[in-house]
Amino acid sequence: MKANYNNYILQFKQASGTSRGILHTKETFFLKLIDGDRIGIGECAVFKGLSVDDRPDYEDKLQWLCTNIDKNIEDLLQDLMEFPSIQFGLEQATLSLKSLNSFELFPSKFTKSEGAININGLIWMGSESFMKQQIKNKLNAGFSTIKMKIGAIDFDAEISLLKSIRKEFSSNEIELRVDANGAFSPLEALEKLKKIAEFEIHSIEQPIKQGQLNEMAELCLKTPIPIALDEELIGIFDVTKKKELLQIVNPQYIILKPSLVGGFKGSEEWINLAEKQQIGWWVTSALESNIGLNAIAQWTYTLDNMMPQGLGTGSLFTNNFESPLEVKKGYLHYNNTKNWNFNLIQS
Repeated sequence: MKANYNNYILQFKQASGTSRGILHTKETFFLKLIDGDRIGIGECAVFKGLSVDDRPDYEDKLQWLCTNIDKNIEDLLQDLMEFPSIQFGLEQATLSLKSLNSFELFPSKFTKSEGAININGLIWMGSESFMKQQIKNKLNAGFSTIKMKIGAIDFDAEISLLKSIRKEFSSNEIELRVDANGAFSPLEALEKLKKIAEFEIHSIEQPIKQGQLNEMAELCLKTPIPIALDEELIGIFDVTKKKELLQIVNPQYIILKPSLVGGFKGSEEWINLAEKQQIGWWVTSALESNIGLNAIAQWTYTLDNMMPQGLGTGSLFTNNFESPLEVKKGYLHYNNTKNWNFNLIQS
């Protein structure tokens, strides 16, 4: 078997704001496995500035993987422990290689176009008018769950946005989630959560920066809104340490981003530990191209989690790959009458 990789720069349709800054592009890597006339494709979706494997030796590790591709996959995944996005790409490429259809990694009703995944509509940070327009667009598109990123504009303006949504739509009509990306300080977080709670919010993701376990534990104990850990899970590889984190913090939810937490295997470890502790969870993509998003969506469908998932990022880029993935009325569908166009990664 042979393996190679190439990088690809995804271009945002419009600059997308997070609490970590404005995103214009997103670099990703594609791993290709070749065995005779069979080809397997996987996306190693490193997230610059967020992934624990955003390191100078990232491509060296990809090259090492290509050189050692004939090793046992379990051994390779272990050797790649500190490179979760490469683990994710290897898992995909291996499943793709074994599949009769390179992009049907987890056959199900979803891939047969007989099932769909409930997803949230994502509202990016920006000016108040920009965010209002996004909210209007998502509601018109039929989404019943909206996730709003907060922490970049004035907090009072964000409260005003939440207030304007609730004036028009009750919590029975629209489920609201907010994502702070660690924007609040521990000293101010609880008071801000109390203000946000007035608008019947489903949950808030990562209100304070990761790594402050005692402060986060206290916040999860006192919070008026369910807290979901997101970035907090990044960089924790050992199962014992995963268990310790959940026991110390005891959050209401955790959020799984396979490319950031060790692919499907790493995500399933988190899920198993969370369920033992009665902690809820859902899955979110992390700005992958449609190659990685397809893999996450197919895997997510097999988990039978009925909560809205965070898988609506495929339409963000101007140069994404044509795929069977379609969003209709707040649900992600796999239209298997549509073909993939992946010529750009065939070289």
